[in-house]
Amino acid sequence: MPSPVARIVRTGSLLLTFMVSVATPPVFASTDPLVQPRTLIVDHGLPKAQVAAHILAARRYDTFWTNGDEGLARAALAPDFTDRTLPPGRPQGIAGPLAASKAVHVAIPDIHCDVEQMLVVGDRVVAHLHFTGHFTGQFKDVQGQGQAIDFIATDIYRIVDGRIAENWHLEDNLTFLQQLGLIAK
Repeated sequence: MPSPVARIVRTGSLLLTFMVSVATPPVFASTDPLVQPRTLIVDHGLPKAQVAAHILAARRYDTFWTNGDEGLARAALAPDFTDRTLPPGRPQGIAGPLAASKAVHVAIPDIHCDVEQMLVVGDRVVAHLHFTGHFTGQFKDVQGQGQAIDFIATDIYRIVDGRIAENWHLEDNLTFLQQLGLIAK
């Protein structure tokens, strides 16, 4: 087992290598309907095919939050997908994101998800997401009045065979619920 100092040096070296691997977003065809990350950071030690598969899975899933296309979610998520930060009441597996997306799209029909940053390293993709829209629908027992919605989230995807097998996510639910009018500011 390496000493603590050796582990720190190795970790620092890996982080430095990772941080130096900043790349501009790939150029996709203008007809590509998938969301593009504004900033893409890639571990260039990974095989190109693996990087491409990771990015495609993440872009499909992130686009699904904008358009609610279940086909994109099913293409992005592994059949045995596991949500590691499952909110109370949400079903596990693919059914969870599908149900959440439907509820969000009922409340905020024009919801839009931008990917501010995407980091690809090892078997992980980290996506810093920015959601915007207008609360014109209904959420729980509250009817929207057109309030602007603007909050962030961070997702960590573990990718296996080009699909998201696990997801850890953290949304700014306080801001979201305040904007909906469910919690006082």
